[in-house]
Amino acid sequence: MSDQAPVLPPRPTRSRRGLVAAVVVAVLVVAGGVAWFVTRDSSSDSPAAGPSGSAAPTVVKLGTTDIAQPHWEILKDLAAKEGIDLELVGFSEYTQPNPALADGEIDLNAFQHVLYLADHNNNTGDDLQPIGSTLIVPLPLYSEKHDTVEEFTKGEQVAIPNDSTNQARALFVLEAAGLVTFTGDPGVPTPDDVDTAASTVVVRPVEASQTAGLIGDPDIAGVVVNNNFATDAGFDLDGYVYADDPESVGAQPYINVIAARPEDVDNPVYQRIVELYHDPAVLESVVESSGGTAVIVEGYDTARLQEILATTQENLTAAG
Repeated sequence: MSDQAPVLPPRPTRSRRGLVAAVVVAVLVVAGGVAWFVTRDSSSDSPAAGPSGSAAPTVVKLGTTDIAQPHWEILKDLAAKEGIDLELVGFSEYTQPNPALADGEIDLNAFQHVLYLADHNNNTGDDLQPIGSTLIVPLPLYSEKHDTVEEFTKGEQVAIPNDSTNQARALFVLEAAGLVTFTGDPGVPTPDDVDTAASTVVVRPVEASQTAGLIGDPDIAGVVVNNNFATDAGFDLDGYVYADDPESVGAQPYINVIAARPEDVDNPVYQRIVELYHDPAVLESVVESSGGTAVIVEGYDTARLQEILATTQENLTAAG
């Protein structure tokens, strides 16, 4: 989920979340979301060989909530050259791909970030696992009243998304910007963790889709807006006051991933799809489609992504 589909902010003095800094690209997402579908050759329990010379192509059904994005066609063409028949299928809602994966209707999805996946696993008892990274999108603070965070004054309101997967990240953005202080050291903060006496601004949680529309509200000094809503509202995506650092430790739960059922994490065909996603032609199209805001996530193997997921699930559980 790219705003998912579905990208926590930098906190350089803290290591308690146990997440390692990396160069990374939410949507979800959490901005745009993607679900990957894979089917197997009916004559075998394992995927048919895909390279040239094999008896039959491997059929891979790829589902996505942003099926119109051109990078999927590029990926499809690259897969075809290796004997992988990639079929594109659309999902209309972010809530659909994970249950479909868990139920065996699909074999891969790639619409969400780690935090969304962790929240799903904790809430359902599923054990879906990331097998590859895709991108991350910084979460910005915009303002029509101020050009820098230093200009914000005591008691001014900042609107943030109120959904669980984006609210914590927005609060960390404001903490990193020096606008809020927490009463403790929360792994997944909520507005109740904000020390209002020590903070500059007052947070106002609203529906994520409403944040962009409050940019001109006279009672609102700033808005933390997901990339997709900022784009839809016609924001200058480079005109933010502050944004979290996608290379920071705190941003790691917002890395968008390709996910599979646990028994399939080492499947060579699925791993090859991850590699093809990182082909330069695909990545160039991904960044272009995001308006230049997406940052590609490189250097994460399956084991490291699984460690980050496990830590994120533990932090969510501890937060209650």
